[in-house]
Amino acid sequence: MDLNLRKAVLNNVSGNNKQQLQDTIVDAIQSGEEKMLPGLGVLFEVLWNNADEQKKDEMLGIMSEGLK
Repeated sequence: MDLNLRKAVLNNVSGNNKQQLQDTIVDAIQSGEEKMLPGLGVLFEVLWNNADEQKKDEMLGIMSEGLK
């Protein structure tokens, strides 16, 4: 079976508005289920690929602080 997880996640959230995306992210984090991590990774990839250098630096700063 050829499962393209990235494509499945993108198809699942394609066309969602900001509230729907927030609900998806919050639900994935609050559930604490390991199976949700790849989906969050795909969403982060979209975020990263669409951010300019200033936004990327800001995200890295937030992550760095959060991991202290």
